[in-house]
Amino acid sequence: MDPSDDGEEVTLAKRRIALRPHPQPHSSSHPNLLLAALPPEDFARVQRSVGTIDVKLKQLLHKPGEVVDYVYFPGNGFCSVLTALADGRMVEVATVGREGAIGVSAILGNTPNPSVTMVQAAIDPCFRMTADAYRVEMSRHGAFYDLLTRYSQAMVGFIMQSTACNAVHHLEQRLARWLLLARDRVGSDEFPMTQEFLAMMLGASRPTVTVVAGTLQKAGLIKYHRGLMTIVDGDALEEASCECYRTASDLLRAVTGDGASSRGSG
Repeated sequence: MDPSDDGEEVTLAKRRIALRPHPQPHSSSHPNLLLAALPPEDFARVQRSVGTIDVKLKQLLHKPGEVVDYVYFPGNGFCSVLTALADGRMVEVATVGREGAIGVSAILGNTPNPSVTMVQAAIDPCFRMTADAYRVEMSRHGAFYDLLTRYSQAMVGFIMQSTACNAVHHLEQRLARWLLLARDRVGSDEFPMTQEFLAMMLGASRPTVTVVAGTLQKAGLIKYHRGLMTIVDGDALEEASCECYRTASDLLRAVTGDGASSRGSG
C-alpha cells in the first residue's frame, strides 16, 4: 500500500469528524420548566445568554422603584413576589419556582418595578439573563416569546386567584394552600419556614398564624418544630385547602404541560 494512501485516509477522516454536527444541549433535562419546554434549537440559542448565580435565603432579587436588570429562572426552591406597604409591611401576591421566571416585566424597558422579589427557599441552581438579552430574545417573536407570553398571562390569573382567595377564604384554607404551593416548588414535604415569615406571606398576625398552624398540626396534617415545616398528610392538607390551590397550579402547569407544578395532579 502506498504510504500516501494512509495520509489521504487520515485527512478524509478528519474532514468527516469536522463536518459532524456538535450535539445540542438537551432542553428537556433543564431544571427550569420554562427553559426545558423550549425546542432544542431555541434552547441552544437562549442558553448562550443564560448564566448561573448563587442566591441566598431572604435575598432580594428585585426591589420596588428599581429597574429590572435581570430575569431569573429558578431551577429549584422558590421566590415570593411581595407588595410593600407604606408602613413597611409586606404581603405576598405570588410565588415563583422552577415552573416560571422572575422579572418578566423587563419587557417594558426602564419602567420601575412595583414589587419586591424575595428568595423564600434555597434556589440551587438559579439561572438568569440580562434584561437586554431578554428583550432581544422576546423581539424575535419565536418559541421563547410565545412561552413567556403564555406564562405572563398565567401569572396574571394566578395573582387574580390569590387575590380572591385572600378576600373570601378562611386563614386555615389559605395557609394550607400556601404550604402546598411551597411543597410543590421545593419538591419536598419538608422545608424551612418560620411562623413570622408565614404571617408576612399571609398578611396575618403571628399569633393568629400560630393558632391556625397549631390546628393543622393537631389534625395530623403538618408538623412544625424549630423552624422546620413538614407536611405529614398532603392529601388531607389539600382537602383542608380551597379550590384556589388546584386552580392556580393548573394555570401554571398548562403553560409547559408539565405536572411538576402540582404534585397531586393526575
